[in-house]
Amino acid sequence: MRKLIFLTCFVLPYLSTIAQTGYSIKGTIKGLPAQSYTLAHYFGYSQYIVKDTAAADTGGSLVFTGNKPLPQGIYLLLSPAKRRIAEFVIGPEQHFSFSSDTVNVVANMKIEGSPDNELYYQYQQKIAGYNTEIGLLMAQMKMRQDLLMQTKINNLRRQVYEYYRTFAQENANSLTGKIMKAGADVELPAAPKRPDGKVDSAWLFHYYKAHFWDNVDFSDDRLVRTPALQRKLDRYLQEITFQDPDSLIHSSDFVIEKALKAGNKEMQSYCIWYLTNKAENPSIIGGEQVFVHLAEKYYLGGLMPVTDSGTVKNIRQKVNTLKPLLVGKPMPALSLTDTSGTLRSLADIKANYTVVVFYDPDCSHCRQSTPALKEFYEKNKKTLGVQIFAASVARAPEQWKKYIREFGLQEWIHGYDYSFRIDFRKEFDVVNTPMVYVLDQDKKIIARRIQSEQLDGFMDFYQQKLAYEKSLKIK
Repeated sequence: MRKLIFLTCFVLPYLSTIAQTGYSIKGTIKGLPAQSYTLAHYFGYSQYIVKDTAAADTGGSLVFTGNKPLPQGIYLLLSPAKRRIAEFVIGPEQHFSFSSDTVNVVANMKIEGSPDNELYYQYQQKIAGYNTEIGLLMAQMKMRQDLLMQTKINNLRRQVYEYYRTFAQENANSLTGKIMKAGADVELPAAPKRPDGKVDSAWLFHYYKAHFWDNVDFSDDRLVRTPALQRKLDRYLQEITFQDPDSLIHSSDFVIEKALKAGNKEMQSYCIWYLTNKAENPSIIGGEQVFVHLAEKYYLGGLMPVTDSGTVKNIRQKVNTLKPLLVGKPMPALSLTDTSGTLRSLADIKANYTVVVFYDPDCSHCRQSTPALKEFYEKNKKTLGVQIFAASVARAPEQWKKYIREFGLQEWIHGYDYSFRIDFRKEFDVVNTPMVYVLDQDKKIIARRIQSEQLDGFMDFYQQKLAYEKSLKIK
């Protein structure tokens, strides 16, 4: 797994201004063990930031107090084992009390002094009721197939959606309502019809994508401290955006521009940070292009509102490493010495496709993936004209030669840097091994950071892509 290079140190400032002085949150949850508990707010939905701790007494009572108001958002009450016990909406009113029990925290939760939390639990309890009813119907349907039962389930699900939509609209002025509205889908108008009389589904999709963010207030940094914004970002990138670098860049820029125009620095910081963070470890071929674009435009371009000199330096180094190695670029020159002492240059290899693999003979993952790489080579060396250039990055020549003999890799072109002049990490982004590049006959990079087990599938895809592009030219 690749390690994040710079994003782990990023901490956002809290710019929310709250008129109320301090906070006092008192509560009792019967059955709660007498331990220390944490009050933390969401940071997106996958992380949280601790703001306070308090010890519960033997009756399950505890108090969180502070002289400064808490940043507004959704907070979690966490056990010492980080298990979620309850959630609270911390808005302008930060002096309130609660009571419940461990039998069913949500169903038995009562709030005093916080309209936002009253709304929040009113909604949670209503939805819990719907879910219980749906669960019972589904259990009955498993016992006997009944179309009427499925109809009832579908009707209940529609009621859940309608309740959610109505609740968000009716309580839009509250923090609870704003959070729920942010997570809601936009209402779709009636789509026009195509000349053949069918509904134009493409028009509907484009409308949906164009209005996807209509319910999100980018001027309100409180959404950063809720799960709603990150879930929305993930869905927009993974489900609404076509999975190629250009489309991901366009979608990322679109979101960030909305945040920049809204003028809230914390929202700007979060959107830039999160999207760049996601792009740092791409899941698609060529996805590094997205990271380079975002890093150059926003971090190195000075548009990232909150950062530090160390972060900028690390980003610049990573961009400088990745930029010459992006898909579509010619592979940088590489010359190494083979087992006979002959200098072998990547540029001299005559092949339709060259797979360059950087490996360490002692790397367990390298050893596990080598049989798959060998099988790929044997299958495709004649049919596709594949050659393999294997570069050992370890400073252990005897282990290198032993590795070649052990796996029977004599047909590959092998190379070793006896002079130790090559910085494989800096020049070829070899952070982990094995690191695999796929080059075309002109030594242009067509894939990188691909697993040996994925090479067959990638080559099938690439051949189909070339055939499709050829057919378009013929037409």
